[in-house]
Amino acid sequence: MAIVAASAFAVALLAIALEFGHRTKVALVGATVLVLVGALDVDTAIESVDWATLGLLVGMMIIVGLTEPTGVFSFLALHVARMSRGRPFRLIFLLALMTGVLSAFLDNLTAILLVVPISLQLSRLLAIPVVPLVLVQVMASNIGGTATLIGDPPNIMIGSHVEELSFLDFIVNLGPVAAVTLLTTTLLLYFLYRRSLATTPDAHERVASLDPRGELKRERLVPILAVLCGTIVGFFLHAPLHVEPVTVAMAGATVMLLVSGHDLEWALERVEWGTIFFFIGLFIMVGSLEEQGLITKIADGFAGVTGGSRTAEALVVLWGAAAGSALVDNIPFTAAMIPVVDELQMDGFDDATWWALALGACFGGNATMIAAAANVAAVSALARSGTRISFLRFLVVGLPITFVSLVIATAYLLAFQL
Repeated sequence: MAIVAASAFAVALLAIALEFGHRTKVALVGATVLVLVGALDVDTAIESVDWATLGLLVGMMIIVGLTEPTGVFSFLALHVARMSRGRPFRLIFLLALMTGVLSAFLDNLTAILLVVPISLQLSRLLAIPVVPLVLVQVMASNIGGTATLIGDPPNIMIGSHVEELSFLDFIVNLGPVAAVTLLTTTLLLYFLYRRSLATTPDAHERVASLDPRGELKRERLVPILAVLCGTIVGFFLHAPLHVEPVTVAMAGATVMLLVSGHDLEWALERVEWGTIFFFIGLFIMVGSLEEQGLITKIADGFAGVTGGSRTAEALVVLWGAAAGSALVDNIPFTAAMIPVVDELQMDGFDDATWWALALGACFGGNATMIAAAANVAAVSALARSGTRISFLRFLVVGLPITFVSLVIATAYLLAFQL
């Protein structure tokens, strides 16, 4: 039965990576097959689902979905565009900074969906290629999302699974390295694209014509923003208040439902249910690997390779997570790696290995077009606008950025965590 579980999981990952079908369908089919063949029973399958992760995702989706109609995100994006004055250097860094911050405190997939339309508008306004702008945003979203517990799905999964790690722990331990990496990689991207982003002398006037305030919808703006800010503050305080992150997210979503004035049905439509069911199928498949003892064998293999060295384990997890995320998708790979890291820590809790997993999975999300959900969303948005990015074109940019990011992460772990 262990062979069946491993084979089903491998086939599902391959199907997701090669886009043989929608990833949610693939995950649900894989989970169903494993339950039907007896790799795990129904009760174990239900217990395998990380309901805290799902609750946190649903809560944040509702909060962001109900905030978006106020126009505050479009206001912020257009304000940043005006601040750039049409100058390429300013534009690249301000776009990266805005995307990174939004990714950290909303989530990187939501941030991409909010900012890519602004890049399309700026491309037309300044008569510059849109692909460099969007690639800068994609890289910034995956790096910025690394900084917080809610910024990227791998971090959400780790934070929900590991009770010892608080929202503040993520910021303190991952925020600085994410900031340095964002600055370094954005500089590299600017030098790569600086010639293609040259603007005409009247670019400033065209950008100055943008009216950010026209994007704001005044009705219920103040109470909705108050709930959004209150929720973020709640994440900072959840550890001293002894409240789980999922509780903060669901409480914020509940209050947002009360103050937004939108129908419940409309609000629930803002939830990406396909993503939620993808997670359910994925958790069940990983649960089958645990049930069959495969996770323990994988962890033993890691320990054998590293000789039990704490430093070697963290670095193998860092680079291994990045490689796996690049080939498959950082969400399923993180789901598979979390129990492996658990097994590696049987002798005692070591947060450095968890930071290595988060950095590897999030930074590895920049390597290929399919490595992160934000990448897929950005490429799809470009395709709908009439611009296509090939897998190879994304790889040529993403792989060097990922390598530089991992070098920075390695230096950071060696200097401050190991």
